[in-house]
Amino acid sequence: MSRIGRLPIPVPAGVDVTLDGRIITVTGPKGSLTRELPPRIDVVREGEMLLCTRPSELKMDKSLHGLTRTLVSNMVIGVTTGYRKGLEIIGVGYRAQKQGEKLVLALGYSHPIEIVPPAGISFDLETPLRLAVVGIDKEAVGQMAAKIRAARKPEPYKGKGVRYAGEKVRRKAGKAGKIGGKK
Repeated sequence: MSRIGRLPIPVPAGVDVTLDGRIITVTGPKGSLTRELPPRIDVVREGEMLLCTRPSELKMDKSLHGLTRTLVSNMVIGVTTGYRKGLEIIGVGYRAQKQGEKLVLALGYSHPIEIVPPAGISFDLETPLRLAVVGIDKEAVGQMAAKIRAARKPEPYKGKGVRYAGEKVRRKAGKAGKIGGKK
């Protein structure tokens, strides 16, 4: 049996889980999330726990078992505590600022980059060089952080660009000086 799939998902107080056929809805203090479950995996509520079960030992059922359990667990965590993905901007003249809800990035291009957050996502600007993407859907938070990072990925020579908080960028040696001279 899947080591991850067989783990029960604790449902904290204040979180309401509704199972309607293949649709699961999790509602908590931070909001509500809905997802359609894979057709062969069943989610059952037993007291204050959710359990995922699979019908057979087929490879597809095994892989969907752990995936479904993790997705439902992420929904429960999202509506209780939420998710936050930090980003750092490194480079002379590079900065971020908020204009209303949208994020405006100056990343060395001839124009500013404006990013409008989708529903359920917000930007938390700590300093002009540190920001965070905040929301209840882990998938959407990660996707928006990746979109911001893709605006100017960290380059390997000076390390300039947008990187995840704590990300290590492998640096390359620059050009070596000329050895000898031109004849």
